[in-house]
Amino acid sequence: MTRTDWTARTELAQDSLWSLYGAPAPQLLNNTYPVDENETFNYWWLAHAMDIAVDRWERSGDPSHLGAAVEIFENVLTRNEGRLFNEYFDDMLWLGLALERLSRAPGHERYLEPAREIWQHCLDDGWNDTMGGGIAWRKPQRFYKNTPANGPFIILGARLASRLGADDPYLVWARRTMSWLQEHLVRDDGTVEDGVNREDDGSVDTDWRYTYNYGLFIGACVELFSHDHDERWLDRAELSARRAIELLAVDGVFPETGGGDVGLFKGIFYRYLELLLALRPAADLVAFVRLGTDALWENACSGDVLRAGDDWRSPAADPTSMSTQLSAIMATEMRARIDARELADTPG
Repeated sequence: MTRTDWTARTELAQDSLWSLYGAPAPQLLNNTYPVDENETFNYWWLAHAMDIAVDRWERSGDPSHLGAAVEIFENVLTRNEGRLFNEYFDDMLWLGLALERLSRAPGHERYLEPAREIWQHCLDDGWNDTMGGGIAWRKPQRFYKNTPANGPFIILGARLASRLGADDPYLVWARRTMSWLQEHLVRDDGTVEDGVNREDDGSVDTDWRYTYNYGLFIGACVELFSHDHDERWLDRAELSARRAIELLAVDGVFPETGGGDVGLFKGIFYRYLELLLALRPAADLVAFVRLGTDALWENACSGDVLRAGDDWRSPAADPTSMSTQLSAIMATEMRARIDARELADTPG
């Protein structure tokens, strides 16, 4: 049986982002295909576009992809009136995560400082004692705390601790925030809730179940494991990964629909699941990744273009969101990493 070349597929998927959604400055990347006449600036989507450019560089070693990540970051700053910060703590933390990864590349160490500035800003402005602590979702609503803000704060804090050392407070706050998250939004069965106190009434949004919340908790567990090597973090991550699949997957696919912000959710799950699988390649979770990405490519690839729809079991229908394409690229990159590891481990 011929082995599918997933590295070639990642290149095609990455190229398809620019062929379908690329636009002249200052837009750089359109939010929709076909293009909407009301295209707007979307800070957090562009942070993930930076992240996939770094993925491409890590896989290929081609420095031009670092240039793409830098170009996207400069576009974010330009369109955000020269400011690093905005009103949404989760938006800023996504950018911080992309910057920290970019800063690992030779010659790009300067991008660690804005990542650190974002983390510190989110701590100073976002953490408060409402609901016992936690990072708020956004500045006009500081009483509302959710996984999309606290998960990236933990991951970025743990990564900064690895880079900057134990004398700084990053790991202390990552652990404190993880304790808060587990107390308020993670259930004993692995369920990860979205948020609490949105209406300033102390209620948990149990009807909002999204894949990226599970991905973020998985990522936070993996990053804390990297510091203390306590296998219980990986146990918790596996439990939540399987819970997400049990609750939210159909036929091996997460059928989240609607495009827009939702389009990014499943890609974030795949990104952080892959970090877990690099440490514990559980057969059922690997099979899930393969089933979903196989469905994606069966239905979204036409000739030399990958155009992803929201539900990977079906071809894309107009219009499609750039966010959805980013998820497809993340999943394809993760599939390529999984297959590369398996091939490396195969005798002969």
